Amino acid sequence: MRFEEYRRHDAISLAALIAKREVSAEEVLETAIARAEQVNPAINAIVHKQYEQARKAVAAELPEGPLKGVPYLIKDLGFFETGEPATFGSSLFKDFVADHQTAYVTRCKKAGLVFMGRSSSPEFGLNPNTEPRLYGSCHNPWNLEYSPGGSSGGSAAAVAAGILPVSHATDGGGSIRIPAAQCGLFGLKPSRGRVSMAPDAGEGWGGLSTGHVVSRSVRDSALMLDCTAGPEPGDPYAAPMHEGSFLEAIARQPRKLRIALMLKDHRGAKLHPECLAAVQNAAKLCANLDHIVEEADPGLDMVALRPMNARISAANTARSCNTRWKALGREPNTEDVEAVTWAVYERGMRVSGVEYIGRSLLCTRRGARWARS
Repeated sequence: MRFEEYRRHDAISLAALIAKREVSAEEVLETAIARAEQVNPAINAIVHKQYEQARKAVAAELPEGPLKGVPYLIKDLGFFETGEPATFGSSLFKDFVADHQTAYVTRCKKAGLVFMGRSSSPEFGLNPNTEPRLYGSCHNPWNLEYSPGGSSGGSAAAVAAGILPVSHATDGGGSIRIPAAQCGLFGLKPSRGRVSMAPDAGEGWGGLSTGHVVSRSVRDSALMLDCTAGPEPGDPYAAPMHEGSFLEAIARQPRKLRIALMLKDHRGAKLHPECLAAVQNAAKLCANLDHIVEEADPGLDMVALRPMNARISAANTARSCNTRWKALGREPNTEDVEAVTWAVYERGMRVSGVEYIGRSLLCTRRGARWARS
């Protein structure tokens, strides 16, 4: 399969070609591998290759899922696959190999996706850029002097470079949306509890983080939710079940929406002229689509809410580091992690159980307020 043809298709279209035997899964995989080998030395998006494992999976009988034969990358931030490394972008986990499989990975494989590697993430997903000390910087394929964003920068760079049409991503504070914006892709952060993190976690960062994808098409994102959404036994909570299919929903005429338009940033400051123009153009488009657009301010002090996110993420990071140090039989030390991670670790160690519960309750209350508005 020629790359020029491959690049024109999203995941759904590729799966349809494979299902109709117009192209084989082997040809699709080899095209993806060839593209990866061509561009990855420059963009550094794939930090672990699973080409031979992918070839064996394709040679065996793939599940008859809706995305049978489509190449896929898992972000190197948890989400385990048996027998494969999971480094969290950190030297602390450089020798860690998973001995079990995350429910999300199982669901992706059931959908027919072919895992060809793991994509780059900043250490523990803490930064809005992707420059882990362990692997080096990931670069934006549109301009190698630019960042693809973070923390799902490796996935976004791989999709934007045409290695594959859709790739796994996670988001706790913009880690799907930032790379999608910086690489010209579609990025949706699902509601908490929509995609299970079983069996290793009931939630990510106290419910702030969740997993999904970055993609070139909206319909790929919708179908991936159809394939991966839903609770697992033991999950502490789940998002309300969606009636019907997410993929079918994007074809329905949407109801008229009331859309709040904010013309200041979360600090109350004026927007940069280019950002202001982009927001106003988006509002005009929504109004032309017959939605009701009203300038409004929800009255939430986002600056005051920052410590909530910071304390919750720091405490979770500290727990992850301590668990690994204990497994390795060593004391916490600055050599194993980056300077930013060490600062976050120290902050997390100062968060008491009482404070953590208080921050979590504040998060829940603010979410309820947003839901009512």
